[in-house]
Amino acid sequence: MEIFYFVVFGGLAAIVAGLELSKSNKDRINTSSAFNSFKNNYLLVYSLMMAGDWLQGPYVYYLYSTYGFGKGEIGQLFIAGFGSSMLFGTIVGSLADKQGRKRASITYCITYILSCITKHSPQYKVLMVGRVLGGIATSLLFSAFESWLVAEHNKRGFEQQWLSVTFSKAIFLGNGLVAIIAGLFGNFLVDSLALGPVAPFDAAACFLAIGMAVIISSWSENYGDPSENKDLLTQFKNAASAIASDEKIALLGAIQSLFEGSMYTFVFLWTPALSPNEEDIPHGFIFATFMLASMLGSSIASRLLAHSSPKVESYMQIVFVISSAALMLPVVTSFLVAPSGVKGGSISFSGCIQLMGFCTFEACVGIFWPSIMKMRSQYIPEEARSTIMNFFRIPLNIFVCLVLYNVDAFPMTVMFGMCSVFLFVASILQRRLMNVAEIHRSRSQEWSAAKEMTSEADPLNP
Repeated sequence: MEIFYFVVFGGLAAIVAGLELSKSNKDRINTSSAFNSFKNNYLLVYSLMMAGDWLQGPYVYYLYSTYGFGKGEIGQLFIAGFGSSMLFGTIVGSLADKQGRKRASITYCITYILSCITKHSPQYKVLMVGRVLGGIATSLLFSAFESWLVAEHNKRGFEQQWLSVTFSKAIFLGNGLVAIIAGLFGNFLVDSLALGPVAPFDAAACFLAIGMAVIISSWSENYGDPSENKDLLTQFKNAASAIASDEKIALLGAIQSLFEGSMYTFVFLWTPALSPNEEDIPHGFIFATFMLASMLGSSIASRLLAHSSPKVESYMQIVFVISSAALMLPVVTSFLVAPSGVKGGSISFSGCIQLMGFCTFEACVGIFWPSIMKMRSQYIPEEARSTIMNFFRIPLNIFVCLVLYNVDAFPMTVMFGMCSVFLFVASILQRRLMNVAEIHRSRSQEWSAAKEMTSEADPLNP
């Protein structure tokens, strides 16, 4: 069955290469040289930040286990990370809006570097501090950088559609190519050079330091609402009020939480799903295959976002339905394919089917990220962008903590079935968002037309 992995990887690589090389002018958005320079600077920074993140991911659990900690203690460390992201995320998001997104991005680098340094200690309390710092850094990674990009893009007067170019390229590089290279580089440091499981964390700190230097030297500061008379509590109230008063923002937050919650649950479940009887599977190679599938998704998204039709609100309904079906495969195969009682060996026939489904899900993830970024840039108000984006992560982090705490309490098929249902609900909410946005768009056009008619009828009365 080993040839199966290479067939899947090679097939995905060929499709990605074909999509990228076959792009015509219709699939590309014509931009200015000034925008290209701005975009490339952001992509460089984003890729360095993601390299710092991806280098750590595959070795966190392994490092803790080499220090002698058991599954329960490691689970508590992971819960601490997601818990700190939930507790401190909204605070750091609000500070980013008020104190500046450039400062917040620099804070991310410093916080994550400190988190990497704590990995040198085998002391549980020190590692717990590192997880808390890592949780804070994660909140900044998924809010401050995007908020800075959107504000700076608008401040420089670039066309709104050009944002989708940066979003799709950022996911293609940062969540695809960089992830694959980081995985291979980490494997080289740990296995080939035998530098130990802490080496990828040191390398991550170096990439983060380089990225921080680029930010300090080339980024200008921008703010959400820098008003001196607004304290943190007022910012929270304003963000909560914006979510409660605008159905589009509330729907967007629910959709994001449902999808990302399913995505993080999948991260914990794919390994036992593919090797239920301790089959020997190449984890690193499968991870690289997933990232290649994500690159395929981002390549498809760049084509979709380059056209005015179909709208992002429309095609994302289909993406959520496909992702729901993909995560339902483990449930279906458990009923249709007889389980093997043999321990060890290579991946089973059921595992092969599930791997294809998981690659499909990862392709949906690749479409999701630039698409959700596009919708956030349209619907979330600039003055509270980072705060609202971190509000969205509260239910996500609660869900992930509950899953981690009860990961052994439910059968795997139940967990995958739950994720599939969540994704189907996301598709329903996405349809509702499309309808609400269309109604809002129609009313705005009617209001503009009425205003023009009033101005023409009485030009002296503005």
